[in-house]
Amino acid sequence: MFDPAAFMADIATGISATFGGPFHPARVITQSGGGYDDGGSWIPGTVAYRDCRVQVDQVSEAMRGGDGYSEGDMRFLILAATLAGSLDSDARIELLEGPHAGIWIVSSLTRDPAGLYWEGRGRRG
Repeated sequence: MFDPAAFMADIATGISATFGGPFHPARVITQSGGGYDDGGSWIPGTVAYRDCRVQVDQVSEAMRGGDGYSEGDMRFLILAATLAGSLDSDARIELLEGPHAGIWIVSSLTRDPAGLYWEGRGRRG
């Protein structure tokens, strides 16, 4: 069966491998669990890392007008077929290569109607 998300991810990663971008190796960082013990001390949860491919670009005009916009925010696209599982705005994204390498905090997130990518706004964190 034809998988459009995988097809588009294969094309994007092939072009990126040939020309050095725009989709760079990255990983999504999520933390789950955690809470307070009976003595009131914080017990950290577990951290999970999931590989993906990400493009970072200038924010759109719609993102600029949205809640919580800050100068320095950037737009990112995560190829859905390169990420195992789901994504929410509690995640962080670590770009491992490219001009925007480093950790980014996700401040907004949407999914395109065709399910090809996650689009979000983030800032260095």
